Amino acid sequence: MNPEAFLASGASSMADAVRANEVSAVALVQASLERIAATDSRINAFTEVLQARALRRASQVDASLASANGDRTRELPLLGVPFAVKNLFDIAGIATLAGSKIERESAPARSDAALVRRLESAGAVLVGALNMDEYAYGFTTENSHVGPVRNPHDRTRIAGGSSGGSGAAVAAGQVPLTLGSDTNGSIRVPASLCGVFGLKPTFGRLPRTGSYPFISSLDHLGPFARSTRDLALAYDAMQGPEGFGHRDPGCAQRDVEAVVKDLDLGAQGLRIGVLGGYFREHAGPEALVAVDRVADALGAVSTVMLPMVDAGRAAAFLITNSEGAALHLNDLRKRPHDFEPLSRDRFLAGALLPAAWVARAERVRRAYAEAVARVFERYDILLAAATPSAATPIGAEWFEINGQRLPVRPNMGLLTQPISCVGLPVCAVPVWGAHATLPIGVQVIGAPWREDLVLRVAAALEAADVVHAPVASLS
Repeated sequence: MNPEAFLASGASSMADAVRANEVSAVALVQASLERIAATDSRINAFTEVLQARALRRASQVDASLASANGDRTRELPLLGVPFAVKNLFDIAGIATLAGSKIERESAPARSDAALVRRLESAGAVLVGALNMDEYAYGFTTENSHVGPVRNPHDRTRIAGGSSGGSGAAVAAGQVPLTLGSDTNGSIRVPASLCGVFGLKPTFGRLPRTGSYPFISSLDHLGPFARSTRDLALAYDAMQGPEGFGHRDPGCAQRDVEAVVKDLDLGAQGLRIGVLGGYFREHAGPEALVAVDRVADALGAVSTVMLPMVDAGRAAAFLITNSEGAALHLNDLRKRPHDFEPLSRDRFLAGALLPAAWVARAERVRRAYAEAVARVFERYDILLAAATPSAATPIGAEWFEINGQRLPVRPNMGLLTQPISCVGLPVCAVPVWGAHATLPIGVQVIGAPWREDLVLRVAAALEAADVVHAPVASLS
């Protein structure tokens, strides 16, 4: 098999091939770089390609395999696998843009983000940085500074956001693995619209050190891939506490709880419910078809009403507005015209929120979290659509869901925001056939710290061919 074929096969297969001396890390990275060069003018996923760094790192991997430490190197789970990261992750030697114009003036990062270091310690090779919504505030990645990310399955449509480049790069076969961030749905929305797998771990599971913040009390980091196994390999490699002197106060100091070893246990015996009420009222016909197909495959017949969902989403909106505005207040005062207009206006609205409203939102969020925890006393897994619809056209300002006309940019996260508000682990799985030509995702939701169950269910659906993530043809 040539390097291009390995690139399309996924991270696990690529690492196995390097381990077996069937292909070199340099050849795989070169194939990825060539794929990016050949396709990214049509997708616009990348804002930085790190060719020299990537080839140097791949050469080091190959040299280590040939050295006295070769046996130890062969044990690395992501051996030679190219990956890329949303451009809010620090990369040594370049400015961390966070999708903005303003941050171009920032000094280059002194070191790589914690999760970048952990993936490279597992054998992976960083090849670039990826396009995103400005300061992660949006669900479409129609970035006015560098242009929109185009959905690889239909380049007239959005890739979702704010981690749009991360979803599109995997769907386009440019890299088998990417990292993104999810505050209100920014991993799950692009995964849904681009037809790939995306994992939002429990809040606090993975360290955010070396990433540009959006809302520190809501931000999560996680991977995208074209298979559950690839997600699990990356997730396991990134787990673990930061140790003494760690810099992310939101990171839980939990030991590694590996999930790869349990992937094949399946969904048998798990108590699975389908979220009703709000989650069906705000899902269009195609999204409901996708959820019902997944539920049927899992034998899930119970409809579950999550309490306080509207209040929880409202609380998340207020907290997002307020914290985001506070972070950018100085720049909003001094250089408002350097922001994207839609981001600027939403930040300005947040700056005007009364403190009493924000305090109340925090109380509501806590009460909502307690109510959700009681639901998980009866269920192991909950299912809901990841987006209200399939990808909308680039430039569309409105879409209609069940007779209600809504603005696209804030409302692609209608179904994700109430879940991340309370920090639950979720795997977005891609369903095909609900829409005529495009994918749409389903959220597999677990109780806090139960990523193992979430990924077991995703793997069972993949094994049954209910969900899958093909490389886009780009024709």
